[in-house]
Amino acid sequence: MTSTDHSLRVLVAHPSADLYGSDRVLLETVQALLERGHRVAVALPGPGPLVDELTGRGALVEFSPTLVLRRSLLSPSGLLRLAGEGLYGVWTGLRVMRRYRPDVLYVNTVAVPLWPLLGWLCRVPTVAHVHEAERHTPRRLQLATALPLLFADRVVANSRFTADTLAHALPALRGHAQVVYNGVPGPAGPLPTARTALDGGLRVAYVGRLSHRKGPDLAVEAVARLRQRGVAATLAIVGAAVPGYEDYEHALRSRVHELGLGDEVLFHGFQPSPWDILADADAAVVPSRLDESYGNTAVEAVLACRPLVASSVPGLREAAGHYASAQFTAPDDAAALADALERVAVDWERYRAAAADDADAALERHAPHRYRRSIAEVVTATAGTRRRR
Repeated sequence: MTSTDHSLRVLVAHPSADLYGSDRVLLETVQALLERGHRVAVALPGPGPLVDELTGRGALVEFSPTLVLRRSLLSPSGLLRLAGEGLYGVWTGLRVMRRYRPDVLYVNTVAVPLWPLLGWLCRVPTVAHVHEAERHTPRRLQLATALPLLFADRVVANSRFTADTLAHALPALRGHAQVVYNGVPGPAGPLPTARTALDGGLRVAYVGRLSHRKGPDLAVEAVARLRQRGVAATLAIVGAAVPGYEDYEHALRSRVHELGLGDEVLFHGFQPSPWDILADADAAVVPSRLDESYGNTAVEAVLACRPLVASSVPGLREAAGHYASAQFTAPDDAAALADALERVAVDWERYRAAAADDADAALERHAPHRYRRSIAEVVTATAGTRRRR
């Protein structure tokens, strides 16, 4: 890989090969860099559906096992694995850096904390893009994840809430994070507006990870409450459990069986695109229990012309608080979630019309071309930074 006066060699470090929120934002980043004529290689810890998406756009993919922060590694029994994976990650990461000799290192998320250090050691200008804002976690853990950002030349945050959370964890970062809102691509073609009548009941969709934090169990409980009130409703669940946390999905399926909702709650597994499910739905829910840095899935619901019910956490409000068809409820409150969905069913024509108007506004507000322009400018500006150890 060689560079010209206008072409940069950019190495991107990313913690997974999935196709969830930060993974899809990564695709927009890579697309932005390729459109500028830069040469892009992406270091991933292993294979997954993201690989074909990257190579199809023209990026190189390098499998480079590295330390990826997981909660399981923060337990006493996980500390030995943490040390081992850290040492191995430094070795494999340095090999990749020396092989590609990048002009810029782009580190996507704080889940790969070794890469900013590797950029500093190799004197490569580094951009760190932060997608996490977990103010609910212990302060020491927030500090541990923020400290590697001090090795980066530029820090990008996906929301004001994310930037504020970084400053809360590590005051030295206050004012240093540039906010670039995610670009959220809409469907390839216009989705039809929601159906005019709720024949057969309200169809609700949940799209996201199957985890306690994301709260799909709250959606199940809300649908059960609606049916107890005599409000017909069904639920489509799209997503899979995080590897190693499959017990949550098993418990979720058991709860559906206990509630007698086997015909009303359908599990669709992971889907590479949410649009078919959203097109068949009347409303979408994002019932996160804990902080979210931003709400891509919330924006996708708006882009799909569907009323949204989301938890009232800062990142979700920052993403979708502008829209008349969106409601926000207290986190971890299935009754409040059911109340909001019942309001959609009772006042369907108003919410349906508002969702159609909101979709038009969202297409401009979250346009990927805005994100691509901003993130490419950040990378180009960082390339001129001179590094010192």
